[in-house]
Amino acid sequence: MQNQLPIDYHAAFAAALDEIRAEGRYRVFTDLERKVGQFPRAYSHRSKAEVTVWCANDYLGMGQHPTVLNAMHDAIGGMGAGAGGTRNISGTHHKIVELEQTLAELHHKEAALVFTSGYVANEAGLSTLGAMLPGCVFFSDAQNHASMIHGIRQSNAEKKIFRHNDVDHLAKLLAATDIKRPKIIAFESVYSMDGDVGPIKEICALARQYNALTYLDEVHAVGMYGQRGAGIAEREGLMDLVDVIQGTMAKAYGVIGGYITASATIIDVIRSYAPGFIFTTTLPPAIAAGANASIRHLMQSNTERAQHQTNAQALKAMLSDAGIPVMANNTHIVPVMVGDAVLCKQISDILLEEYRLYVQPINYPTVRKGTERLRITPTPFHSAEMMQELTGALVEIFARLGVNVEAARNKAVA
Repeated sequence: MQNQLPIDYHAAFAAALDEIRAEGRYRVFTDLERKVGQFPRAYSHRSKAEVTVWCANDYLGMGQHPTVLNAMHDAIGGMGAGAGGTRNISGTHHKIVELEQTLAELHHKEAALVFTSGYVANEAGLSTLGAMLPGCVFFSDAQNHASMIHGIRQSNAEKKIFRHNDVDHLAKLLAATDIKRPKIIAFESVYSMDGDVGPIKEICALARQYNALTYLDEVHAVGMYGQRGAGIAEREGLMDLVDVIQGTMAKAYGVIGGYITASATIIDVIRSYAPGFIFTTTLPPAIAAGANASIRHLMQSNTERAQHQTNAQALKAMLSDAGIPVMANNTHIVPVMVGDAVLCKQISDILLEEYRLYVQPINYPTVRKGTERLRITPTPFHSAEMMQELTGALVEIFARLGVNVEAARNKAVA
């Protein structure tokens, strides 16, 4: 038997880490401790000081809303901490049933199914639908979330990618596909990194023309848009045209968990076949109760949504007036283009260490290389003074680091 050199596994892993460090995209987590009643303030264990959080996906601050917290406390007091297991064995507690009823009502669908996260909802939903339809072809927007990409890949179905929000390109791909083959068009309403909105009406019209199902990710829109917070499709009166609507309780609703809503048959087939659902312990009663309370509150209240939009537009105007390269969009996302991974990380570090402002850098693979940015998400609780503080800090740091604002602005509009 020949002598062989031992494989240095740790060296291989270390080399992979060194590579992303050299590219300036090694991710450093910021240890934060949020204080109830003080949002968007938090204590940073990294900088040992109170900071203002500018990049939370708890868009409306519902993670600290008294209605949500009371519902969670009551559920823990009455039902305990855990769910007890998977839904099939011992985990179908009544709070999860109530939550699914609320979600179906929210989106005007026959049924809903709750998952442990929005990522899992997309993976399980898309992979199962594609696998259940022999010869299925997915038509996927080029900027779809990683969870959608992975779900489609796991289905083993054919995939055709259409250019981002390009309805004409989608139409050509559909026309070139056998009309008899099953088809699913997967796309998003609000794209979280650029903040632009998908052409839901036009895509649904193509789906009807070419006999395709539509699968719409409303993760960054639920709670935020529409008369009752059901998302962009509700705002535009299109919910009945979309076959499957997917969403999350982890962003505007301030808790955790993902879901899909659709016809009873579609929900039942995913419930019955998706490994990501069948073999996963369900959300605890307190989580389901808190999510349900948050959704119910935002179905009735527009106060949070209105103030949030006011603040988002005010911050965009303030930053733009100060010469900061903000990507234009009509949503609540405020992307500040930098265009360089190392610079993006430097700006984020200075904001935290010197100004006590927390904005996480967004690098590859979340966005394409060369389009690195700061993704700012103002909430209803960010004051005008906080916005002025952030704007002034960015102006000073951009000047200090010699950021090529014109080049960044060109990338922001590309």
